[in-house]
Amino acid sequence: MKKLICVVGPTACGKTKMGVLLAQQCGGEVVSCDSMQLYRGMVIGTAAPTPSETEGVPHHMVGVYDPRESCSVARYAQDAGRCVDDILARGKQPIVVGGTGLYLDALLAGHGFAAGQFGGEVRQTLEARLAAEGEDALLDELRRIDPESAARVDPANHKRLLRALEVWYETGKTITQHNLETQSVPPRYAAVKLGFAFEDRDDMKALIDRRVDAMVERGLFDEVRALLRAGVPRDSTALQAIGYKECLAYLDGAATRDDAIAEIKLRSRQYAKRQLTWLRRDPNIRWYYWKKTRDFQAALAFSTEILTQCGVF
Repeated sequence: MKKLICVVGPTACGKTKMGVLLAQQCGGEVVSCDSMQLYRGMVIGTAAPTPSETEGVPHHMVGVYDPRESCSVARYAQDAGRCVDDILARGKQPIVVGGTGLYLDALLAGHGFAAGQFGGEVRQTLEARLAAEGEDALLDELRRIDPESAARVDPANHKRLLRALEVWYETGKTITQHNLETQSVPPRYAAVKLGFAFEDRDDMKALIDRRVDAMVERGLFDEVRALLRAGVPRDSTALQAIGYKECLAYLDGAATRDDAIAEIKLRSRQYAKRQLTWLRRDPNIRWYYWKKTRDFQAALAFSTEILTQCGVF
């Protein structure tokens, strides 16, 4: 099984640049693993790679979905898997780049997705019931169907509550049974995971703040206006992303421009912390820590050594 190269880390840690450098070194192609770069028209706020940043390296799974849609992790894993398989079939090296840990895990596993997607008939019915009957009624139902899952679900986490019931109604299996059945199935892809982060958390925070300022200068508020003019609903998944939701507050008169920018910086720093927490639970990630500045050539040398040891290069 040919191993995928995975470049992971928190926001603003240089993943895009590292993916391009590695792709140039091995003649590879990049598959994005960012849950918001998937949507069209969301370039500035998601820091999607620009043509100058990709330097001619093919990038897949960027701007592929309508922002009026809501992409599930199952859909991402299926579509990204097709991209990976096509790259492999052409004798190229896939390089998966992004910080959405759940999506990466799903892509590498390549299995374990029960039927059902957001917006499906069963989900719509359950959402209507949630609005009419409340979370307690649906939780009681889940307790009867799958007591183990019900004990783990936070009633306020409506997404997980609805998902557990959705799996039951569409497959006849509890989500607990479904998960147990897939745990023993080998992953679809082998991978070497390279992680990039700052040695000093304050350096990461400072870079995030500077990047937000740069996004605003590039026209982040205008990008949000354009999405609204295109008919993207205010409550869509796309416009709940960090940077977009805060801009909406300003455009709706609920916050000043300065307050919105400060909130974007805060939420981005908090998100980076959550990304690190998720990624650090994976003992297979080989980490490279930046100092005050990012030395990409030193990071490339580190990555090359790891990939050579693992038989990728």
